Amino acid sequence: MAAARILVGEIGRPHGVRGLVKLRSFTADPAAIAAYGPLTDEAGVRRFEITLLAEGLARVEGVADRDAAARLTGTRLYAERDRLPPPDEEEYYLADLIGLRAETEAGESLGAVRAVEDHGAGAFLVLEGPPERLVPFTRAVVPVVDLAGGRVVVVPPDEVVVPPGAEDAA
Repeated sequence: MAAARILVGEIGRPHGVRGLVKLRSFTADPAAIAAYGPLTDEAGVRRFEITLLAEGLARVEGVADRDAAARLTGTRLYAERDRLPPPDEEEYYLADLIGLRAETEAGESLGAVRAVEDHGAGAFLVLEGPPERLVPFTRAVVPVVDLAGGRVVVVPPDEVVVPPGAEDAA
């Protein structure tokens, strides 16, 4: 099995004419991104050596002009999981949750965590189905994360039911 890779940053637009790029770092310490290299693209095919020049500005080895830098815009950067520091207690790398069994407090199977999505309002666990479920990754809904045991305990929230016509009342 291949080592897990964690999204740690994204290459932004070019900066100047000598191949520098804007860099968004998703690491706790933005300056640490260069220490986790070499970084790869999402497919794990292309490798990138990054030199951080200032907050949000970087040089990518082998990129010497604006056109080459522009071709990298939007490239997501991944680090091997074993190159990252261990998370603090009660913290998790979201990638470590994928594949865990999801079960109720009574031990009833809810499937497995297929993905973790975060669109800005907090992370959601995607539980494979049927039916596929999205559950908020909060302590109230996921009170137990047992990485060693390969499971999460989920307390499914009550479903939100909107009565017919209620959306027109707003």
